[in-house]
Amino acid sequence: MRIVIIGAGAMGSLFGAFLSSAAEVCLVDPYEDHVQAIAEKGLTLEGIDGTARTYRLSAVTDPGEIQPGFDLAILFTKSYLTESAARIALPLLGNKGRVLTLQNGVGNREAIASVVREDRVIAGVTSHGGTLLGPGRIRHGGQGPTHIGGSGEAIEAVAGVFRAAGIETRLSEDVDSLLWGKLIINVGINALAALLRVPNGVLGKTPECEPMMAGAVAEAAAVAEALGIHLPYENPLNQVKAVCEKTAANRASMLQDILRGARTEVDVINGAVVREGRAVGIPTPVNRFLWETVKALEATSKDRCG
Repeated sequence: MRIVIIGAGAMGSLFGAFLSSAAEVCLVDPYEDHVQAIAEKGLTLEGIDGTARTYRLSAVTDPGEIQPGFDLAILFTKSYLTESAARIALPLLGNKGRVLTLQNGVGNREAIASVVREDRVIAGVTSHGGTLLGPGRIRHGGQGPTHIGGSGEAIEAVAGVFRAAGIETRLSEDVDSLLWGKLIINVGINALAALLRVPNGVLGKTPECEPMMAGAVAEAAAVAEALGIHLPYENPLNQVKAVCEKTAANRASMLQDILRGARTEVDVINGAVVREGRAVGIPTPVNRFLWETVKALEATSKDRCG
C-alpha cells in the first residue's frame, strides 16, 4: 500500500515512522527544516521506554514532487487546515484512494467530504500521543488503540496495514461514538494542559485540577447524550484520568501549540461543545471559560511577560 501523510508534525511523523515498516510512506509538510532532516538523516523516534530508533522514509514540502496514485492519504494537519489538506490529497490519490482523518475535534469528516466524495472518506481516532522535539526528531508520549470507522474491503485493508505496522487497530460501525469519545478526552485534557503548561500526567494526579476537568467532561457528555450519541466508555471522567495516566509524559497538542505561539484547535474541541450545547439547550459554562481563555492566550502570545 502507498500512503501519503499530509501534516508531518508530531502525530503525522509518529504514524509515518510506524507505517513505514509495512507500507511505502511519504510525508508532506511545509516545515522545511523538518523535511530536510528526514530526507538527509531519517526520522528519529524516541520511544516511550527512552530508546531511540531512526526510520527512513520520504518527505517533501512540495506535493508536486511526488508521484500520484496513493492508496491512502492520512490527514494529521490542524483541524482549521483540514479542507486545504484534503485539496492537497485529492490529486495524489489513485482512482480508488481514500482519505483517513485521525485529527482532533469534530467536523473534519464533513470538511474532507466537501472536497472528496463522501464514500472515499474514513474517520477514526487514535490514543497515541507524540511530541515534536526538533527537526527530524519526535518523542512517542503515549499509546493505546486506534479506532477506524466503517467496514468493507477497503477499510479492512487499511486496518491490516496498520496492524502489520504494530499499531493496535479496531474497527467500529459507530463513527460518531468514536469521534465524541475522543473529543471528550481532549475536552478534559487539552485546554487545561495548555493553560497550566503541564504534561498530561500532572492533570490526572493533581486534586486541584479535577473540578474543572470534571465540569468540562460532564458538560460534553451531557451534550453527547442530548445528541443521541452513545459514548464508547461508561464513565467519561475515569476514562480521561486513565488517558492522563497512560500518556503521563506527553505534552498535549494544545500545550505544544501555546508554547510555540501557534494557533490551537480549541475551536473544534471546547468550542465545539459550546456550539453543540447551545443547539440542544445544554449549558456549557466550563467549556466556554476554557475556550475563551485559550483564545485570549493565543491572541496575547506576543505580549507575554517572562
